[in-house]
Amino acid sequence: MNERPGPDGTPPAEHHPDRQHGSGTIESVPRQQRRAPEDACHQPTHEGPDRAAGSLTAPAPYDRVPGERDPLDHPDPAVAADAAGIEHLLRCWLRENGSPRPAGGRLRLPLPASATALHIPVRYWSPTGWHRLGAPGLEGAPAGAAPLDAVTLAALLRREAAHGGDRRASDGGEHRVADGGERTAPESEPTPDGDGAELLGRVANSVRNVAAFLADRRARPADDHAALFLEAEQSLLLGHPLHPTPKSREGLSDAGTRAYSPELRGAFPLHWIAVHRSAVATDSAWTERGKPVPAERLTARLAGEGLQLPDETVPLPLHPWQARELAGRPDLTALLDAGLLHDLGPHGPLWHPTSSVRTVHRPDAEAMLKLSLGLRITNSRRENLRKELVRGVEVHRLLRTGLGEQWQTAHPCFDIVRDPAYLAVDGPDGEPVQGLDVVIRHNPFTRTDDAVCIAGLTSPRPWPGHAGVRSRLEDLVGTLAARTGRPTGAVATEWFLRYLEAVVRPLLWLDGTAGVVLEAHQQNTLVLLDPDGWPTGGRYRDNQGYYFRASRRADLERRLPGIGAVSDSFVADDVVDERFAYYLGINNVLGLVGAFGSQHLAREEILLAAFRRFLADAATAPEGHRSPLPEQLLAARTLRCKANLATRLHGLDELVGPVETQSVYVTLPNPLVP
Repeated sequence: MNERPGPDGTPPAEHHPDRQHGSGTIESVPRQQRRAPEDACHQPTHEGPDRAAGSLTAPAPYDRVPGERDPLDHPDPAVAADAAGIEHLLRCWLRENGSPRPAGGRLRLPLPASATALHIPVRYWSPTGWHRLGAPGLEGAPAGAAPLDAVTLAALLRREAAHGGDRRASDGGEHRVADGGERTAPESEPTPDGDGAELLGRVANSVRNVAAFLADRRARPADDHAALFLEAEQSLLLGHPLHPTPKSREGLSDAGTRAYSPELRGAFPLHWIAVHRSAVATDSAWTERGKPVPAERLTARLAGEGLQLPDETVPLPLHPWQARELAGRPDLTALLDAGLLHDLGPHGPLWHPTSSVRTVHRPDAEAMLKLSLGLRITNSRRENLRKELVRGVEVHRLLRTGLGEQWQTAHPCFDIVRDPAYLAVDGPDGEPVQGLDVVIRHNPFTRTDDAVCIAGLTSPRPWPGHAGVRSRLEDLVGTLAARTGRPTGAVATEWFLRYLEAVVRPLLWLDGTAGVVLEAHQQNTLVLLDPDGWPTGGRYRDNQGYYFRASRRADLERRLPGIGAVSDSFVADDVVDERFAYYLGINNVLGLVGAFGSQHLAREEILLAAFRRFLADAATAPEGHRSPLPEQLLAARTLRCKANLATRLHGLDELVGPVETQSVYVTLPNPLVP
């Protein structure tokens, strides 16, 4: 990898060869009658032979049917987006309520609260939950009736949840729900207390946005930024495959969606305010040539020339949506009237939103900026909390105590994308002013560094020179198979094994050695690819997602006195175990296994066996470096898994409250246990 120097001025730890790569409109929510009948999505198409070649075993009942058309390839992007929305909802319901593999190519899902059932075509059944499903029909509906659309399906599932239902599909197993540390009995399961209409609105908003993203990307499939990291950040068109509203962004107008969406390759200048020094809250561990660099100097450099600052003030960037949203808020009006804030307006070069929407990037800038954004995106309003600002700087300092050097010695190609500085505002009472802050994140990537978040790598999207959607993962594996002449399944398995070594093993080392666990879900995890597309290393990013094991408090305080006092990062070990198993085990690795399987690149059973062998080896690491996660994943017959649909139905914001109660978790059978 061809990195810039780090924020401490040190040279990069490794070098990889550079890699060179040689509009739609916002549509209304599709009406039910616009969706074609299920059979219309199965017309013959011409696909390359690499799509299904190279299977290591005989085809299973739900392998791709030759000539079958993927509903995501429907020529109407609104219909394709609705198909994606339906699959998201059904995957969530099946995971959170349980269903065995159906005996045939259709699944019957009882809906007792509505005195009916759904009949769902099964295109692919995934041992890890990444099923491919067709449009459901209501039992007893007359021949030729239109299949359900995503919003109607959401209403039916909301009704089942509100009335208790029997919480299972046909012959499915019971899944107990708990949003805290205690496991509840079935009769004491919480019932949804969120607004059902709110869920339906978010489903509609998500589907509508995906339709716009697909329409635009079909019209402009090729990227024109000549920056591989940015291209990857803009590739997550469909969102989390196990989230009911993965692309909902309440509060954005059509113009705002076009300007601020990474999927539409949006770009915009930042809005700047000047903050009087007496109201500034800041910290910086950013150094250059051994000398500290204040956060205000970094923001001034990033603003560029021509920003006129009043005396005794420092520049603070805001997302333009946030600036408009905050205008007129009484506490800010008072700060403006007192001369503690000055509105400077839009200024400077264009910045590009990354996959999180609120973090912005310029390919040639020394830093990225993680901005507060009061939009509710998926489950949460994305405004920075002060403890998160502190946590990013704290982790940077922790790694500089020698832990980072020790980690790099063991795993030289993995690191954390550092958040070593922040700027924020305090009110006259000394309390944080919510929504006025910025995290200054190191930008380690040059234009030719191929660093890809796993969520973007696995997400299908319109592809240049290809008739239908496909993921970057599918393209990489297919290209490698064609180049080497090896079976697709063999290449996919080797790619997966290299990923485990390059990305997963370093995360286990950090837990075992220091008791620091990273919330390494697919959007927070970047894989570094060599020019051929093989994994060579990784990066983690997110100042929200650090867990310090309570059992390691003394060790960590010896490394960095006072650690955790403000950042609130120490968490009980049993909660850490549960979250690490979900974020790294289920979301990240098993999600990757599901992507390989559902995209017909490898048999999931083969990858699960490979993962078991990797975990068995990791469980024998020296005691001082051994994480408990490998043994937990190998031995537990069930695993605790975040339930995004139930979390949404209960109206929870994942950034509010104690970490133990921010989300609903369910108990799933462990697919790693034979």
